[in-house]
Amino acid sequence: MAIPVPRNNTLSFEFIESVRLCTLEIRSDLGRQNRLGLILSDNILDLNFVTAWRLAADGYTFAREMAEALVPSSMLRFIQGGRRALDEAHITFDRWTAERPDTGPNEETLLYPRDEVRLVTPLPNPPSLRDFYTFEKHVQLGFAKRGESIPAEWYEMPVYYKGATHNLLGTESDVEWPSFTEKFDYELELVAVMGKGGRDIAAAGAAAHIFGYSVMNDFSARDVQRKEMKVRLGPAKGKDWATAIGPWIVTADEIPRPQELAMTARVNGELWSAGNSRDMRWSFSQIIEFLSAGDEVRPGDLIGSGTVGSGSGMEIDRWVSPGDLMELEIERIGVLRNRVVKQTVATP
Repeated sequence: MAIPVPRNNTLSFEFIESVRLCTLEIRSDLGRQNRLGLILSDNILDLNFVTAWRLAADGYTFAREMAEALVPSSMLRFIQGGRRALDEAHITFDRWTAERPDTGPNEETLLYPRDEVRLVTPLPNPPSLRDFYTFEKHVQLGFAKRGESIPAEWYEMPVYYKGATHNLLGTESDVEWPSFTEKFDYELELVAVMGKGGRDIAAAGAAAHIFGYSVMNDFSARDVQRKEMKVRLGPAKGKDWATAIGPWIVTADEIPRPQELAMTARVNGELWSAGNSRDMRWSFSQIIEFLSAGDEVRPGDLIGSGTVGSGSGMEIDRWVSPGDLMELEIERIGVLRNRVVKQTVATP
């Protein structure tokens, strides 16, 4: 039997408000596993297992192996699968909607109540994280606090730092206050996820290379960062210890105007920050053109917008404390929630 061929070139999941893809953590006899999921109101559908069910129902002997190739169980491999993976997911969802099976070919759970599983960061192992510096209000205040004006070069090209990819957190995860700082800060950002790689990509066609968007909290140790910036290197230690991304990825077709999104931050329910992605000086398309000039961008690369104006405690001179709940929200995407915790060292 031949592998099924996708029926069209569009992705359209019926019966759901938007295509929100997550990574959920499940517990099994083999330990904890991270798996690709599709958010369905109060439930999450395991797209890989339900694809295996579809293939097994159609008589394929190696349904699980085929499912892993067509609709992989990890977000990164799914993104790397490109248009084919999205189309196969579409076929699977249509079939599941019509028949609503309870379990997979080996009694795998297909549908999880959202309150019974943990969401980790939607893309746990991105190839890279590049965080840009695109909001003039945030940049201006940062330089002003150092007694400087914005350099002319900032207006000439999009600049960025390379963030760590090994300390990514998801929504509802606690973020530890690191021992080396006294100034913990949040930073409200929009992050784009690359779906298609390439080199020397023109801005005019760059939007087609974006897989989707999520919310990012670019945690900062401000006192450490200030010292790093005085020697014109970094930020590094002031950033690398943690970054939160989530709660899920909304596919790019669901957000046709990514630079018209309201962005807010609340701490313990109180509004601290409000801005809009329209204030980005450089669009994601311009950023991709800049990044790919003489270099390659890859599926799964993360591109941060930088902090929206007023989107950090540094700008408004308000600082989070241990126990505070940060809720960062971006229109059409969702709310990323993280609580600050400070570990106490036990006395001998």
